[in-house]
Amino acid sequence: MSANANLISELVRAANEVEKLGDFEVRRLLERAVVTIREMRSQAGIRPSRTNSDAVIDFQTVSGLVNIGRRSNDDVKAALLKSATMIRALKIMLDAKDETSKGE
Repeated sequence: MSANANLISELVRAANEVEKLGDFEVRRLLERAVVTIREMRSQAGIRPSRTNSDAVIDFQTVSGLVNIGRRSNDDVKAALLKSATMIRALKIMLDAKDETSKGE
């Protein structure tokens, strides 16, 4: 299983057990997701948006709220699931891009 697939599994598993997660684990998972999404976007040729409408900013906001003890399990769960979905979509996009370049 690839590192991205492992991270997707971890994010989904954590979202399903959000009430059992400690603050450190939530921050670590969200930070890993942010780094992975940014790296994958770069590989796909997607320029960083850095606007408030970028979901990555939302993940960082949730992580910050966890850091100051103001986390909401619903917000954490939503951020974990959305980040897993984004990584999955980027993985599909990059795999298709690789297949296309191999076929040329």
